[in-house]
Amino acid sequence: MRIVAVGDLHANFPALWRILKTEGLADAGLKPTEELLSGKTYLVLLGDLVHPKTPRDYERLTGLSPFDPLDPNHLRLAAGAQIRELFRLKAFQEAAQGQVTILLGNHDEAVLKGEPILGNQHLKHLEFHPEHGGRPLPKALRSWIAGFPREVVFHGVHFAHVGPVPWLQEYDELFYAQSEPKTWWFRTPDYVERMGYRYGVYGHVPMKEGILLKERFALIDALDLGEYLELFPEEEPLRPKVKRLNHA
Repeated sequence: MRIVAVGDLHANFPALWRILKTEGLADAGLKPTEELLSGKTYLVLLGDLVHPKTPRDYERLTGLSPFDPLDPNHLRLAAGAQIRELFRLKAFQEAAQGQVTILLGNHDEAVLKGEPILGNQHLKHLEFHPEHGGRPLPKALRSWIAGFPREVVFHGVHFAHVGPVPWLQEYDELFYAQSEPKTWWFRTPDYVERMGYRYGVYGHVPMKEGILLKERFALIDALDLGEYLELFPEEEPLRPKVKRLNHA
């Protein structure tokens, strides 16, 4: 079995669909192919489906330049564009007959809960907050996302949004108050081995220079570079391979 793993999406749906078509997992109509349906390949998305990372990403999503993260009209356009693609992804997963796992990211859970309001030095993600002029996530999408698992394991290879230990999979006040979700991989990289996994595949930490491959884990939040991971979990030793879209 082959696994294709894609890091944090952050509403970069064009890159996702390009990957799926490049890898022969989606046809021209964005429907699952026999490569996926037969079980030859399994797809894992590491979560954070929503919230573009930067103002420029919001501009690409909405066609608005500049994008104003406080303008209710802009927020509703940003929400609508994501809602449309989320429904498309939901249909793809349902048609894939169990061959696609989408993990719950902290941004996904924040949209479900309505808190905290996430953002960075450039903007706040308000598009799914009606109280700020945005649009609520439709009930069908809320139910779908609420069913996402927080982790999945194949032949000892662990996939999760943030890291290998349980407390890095709970997006509570402590999660946001501490640095560990961003630093565990260099401060306590032995977490993977201590949890009993052969290998781990994680996102959440942006890899600006591209996917990071270590001896026991990979950090793959590099979709903005067009990068994703391919591995064969039954192999011994594992040989994870970084792949990259042309002209990403």
